[in-house]
Amino acid sequence: MRLRNAIALAIMASVMASACSRLTFIKPNMKRRGSEQVAPDYNVSGDGRGQQRMAAKDRVGLAERYLRAGQLDQAATEAKAALKVDPKSVEAYAVLGIVEEQRGNAAKAGGYYGKAAELAPTRGTALNNYGAWLCGNGRAAESLALFERALADPAYPTPAGALANAGNCALRVGQTARAERDLRRALALDPVNAVALAAMAEHEFRVGRYLEARAFSQRRLAAAPASVTVLQLASQIEHKLGDTVAADRYVRQLRTEFPQAPITQPGEGRPR
Repeated sequence: MRLRNAIALAIMASVMASACSRLTFIKPNMKRRGSEQVAPDYNVSGDGRGQQRMAAKDRVGLAERYLRAGQLDQAATEAKAALKVDPKSVEAYAVLGIVEEQRGNAAKAGGYYGKAAELAPTRGTALNNYGAWLCGNGRAAESLALFERALADPAYPTPAGALANAGNCALRVGQTARAERDLRRALALDPVNAVALAAMAEHEFRVGRYLEARAFSQRRLAAAPASVTVLQLASQIEHKLGDTVAADRYVRQLRTEFPQAPITQPGEGRPR
């Protein structure tokens, strides 16, 4: 009998001034959609190793359900149980990386993401996850090679995510030409990609194209829930365009939705 794996669960994580996207592939037995296959098929008939892998995937499936429910301890327990069955389960390491990142344990998360990328050095999802972690933890320059490798995976189902991450991180290290190229490629594939829209708004703001920055900012706010940096940038854009009413409106929204966040007034600069 042939058993197949498919993708599931896109998880966004705020890892820097604007988020990078994580794409995990941890829910087994989902119907394949198009060519979005991220792991090989396993023929488990009479194959002890294949049966071991599938048993691990069952535990990872439980971990993924706990993760979706916000039950981090249970998710970690199931992922670790999967690793006892199959120490090379890339999916289990991905779950543990997300769990630790959500717990605020950046170093542990990076270790798990790195292990997944080591075990699957050509798999786009694992490479994108580790690249996003590198970028969000002060190693943006290193992350760019990971995104390139992710995009080289012909089975990678969501290249827009890696392109958005690559462009966002290129912006962080001053590679503006590459950033704009990758961000526009991401938006051509996924016009509502929140990471790419936020990064393009920031890029246009930095180079003084404030009308274009406003357009990307408004698209970003329509695409996903607001964040502190997105609202702060929106306020700064409106200040540059002379619309103080709109600028103040974004500041009020920021104070309402994120009362603990540090807030600068329009014209004072935007926190990085």
